[in-house]
Amino acid sequence: MAPISSKPDTAGEKAYQRIRADILMGRLAPGQRLKLDQLNKDYNASISTLRELLNRLSSEQLVLAEGQRGFEVSPVSVEDLKEIAALRQLLETHALEQSFARGDLDWEARVVAAHHKLSSLEAQRKAGDHTETESWKRYDWQFHQTLISACGSRRLMETHTGVFDKYLRYQMLALSDRGEIAIREHRMLLECALRRDHETATEVLTMHIAGGVEYALATGTIG
Repeated sequence: MAPISSKPDTAGEKAYQRIRADILMGRLAPGQRLKLDQLNKDYNASISTLRELLNRLSSEQLVLAEGQRGFEVSPVSVEDLKEIAALRQLLETHALEQSFARGDLDWEARVVAAHHKLSSLEAQRKAGDHTETESWKRYDWQFHQTLISACGSRRLMETHTGVFDKYLRYQMLALSDRGEIAIREHRMLLECALRRDHETATEVLTMHIAGGVEYALATGTIG
C-alpha cells in the first residue's frame, strides 16, 4: 500500500494507483490476463497509458510482461512468500533499531495513533465483523510504517514499502487473520517502541512475520 504519490494527479496516475491496489487486494487475481481493451473500460485510461503503467507495475514485479502476448498479474508461490517475508524481516528490524534511536515525542504520538486505529479494527474483527478487511490491512500497513518512520532513510522506507506491499498481497489472498495472537504482538511492538526496547521488538517482529507466513500457508490457497 504505497503512500500517496507525489506525482501529478493525472488520469494515468489514478489508473496506476487503482490497478496496483486491485492487485494487492486480490481483486485482480494471480495469473489473470490484463486485456488492454477491458482495462480501458474499467480504469478510464488510454491504451498507450495502460501499456506504460503496466510496464511500471512489471518493474515492481506485480505484473508480468509477456511480449506479444501482453500482460498478466504476477503469480504467487510458497517460495516467493518466504523470500518476501525474509526480506521484510531484514529491512524492518534494521529500520526499527534506527527509528527507536531517533524517534521523538511527535513520533511516539504517531505510533500511538496508528496503533489505536489498528487495534480498533482488530477488536471489530474479533467481535465477528469482517466488513472492513481492506481498512484493517491498511491500518496494519500504517502501524508498521509508522514504527520505522523515524529511521532517517527515505530509501529504506521506500524499499520497505515495496516489500511490505508484496507481503500484504499474500495476506489478502489467504485472508490470514491470526486474531488474538496478532493483536498481542502489535500491542507488544507499541510497548517496545515507547520504551525504546529494540531487542525485544526484534524478537516480537520476527515471530510476527513468521507466524503470518505459517498462517497464510496453512490456508492452502498459496502453492
